[in-house]
Amino acid sequence: MPKCPSEDTPDALRLSRRTFLKTVGVGAAATGLIGAVPPPAQAEILGPDAVPISLKVNGAVYTVSVEPRVTLLRVLRNHLGLTGAKEVCERGACGACTVLLDGEPICSCMLLAVDAIGQEITTVEGLGTPERMSPVQAAFVEADALQCGFCTPGFVVTSTALLRKQPNPTLEDIKAGLAGNLCRCGTYSRIFEAVQKAARQRR
Repeated sequence: MPKCPSEDTPDALRLSRRTFLKTVGVGAAATGLIGAVPPPAQAEILGPDAVPISLKVNGAVYTVSVEPRVTLLRVLRNHLGLTGAKEVCERGACGACTVLLDGEPICSCMLLAVDAIGQEITTVEGLGTPERMSPVQAAFVEADALQCGFCTPGFVVTSTALLRKQPNPTLEDIKAGLAGNLCRCGTYSRIFEAVQKAARQRR
């Protein structure tokens, strides 16, 4: 139970009725001022029906009509036919759907397509073709860094971003850089070898 101030309580610790009312008054005034601040400008509201959006993917601009709740992964696969990014966990835990957004690797299953408007999207299809593979793609083939191949596009995209930032990575750098990508076949040693090979070829 709280103790009431006695006659022996120092003045600095006493709380009079007047002091209490002053404190409450100042607090109420401050709250009123906070409430008087105008709210931020309203954001544009999209949907719930499908709306047209334009996305720049692999250097080309595409216009699609989708509901605002649709992820970038679904747009890439179902509307643009770019199936390199794989739909697996749908919670950003496996890296199979990795694409580059303004050069940074992101899980496309965790990003709404409308949030990618105005940004450069690069999928594994934009890195190279079977006839003209990128150094990373070629290294994955040469090192036999795949088994079922389902996770391979995500690893290739993430490895590409890693080598752009760290052209001469150590094995530990590679392991850390690819930590968000999972290979259910367990081909990690070959994947690490492929990244090291690609780094040497780029040099």
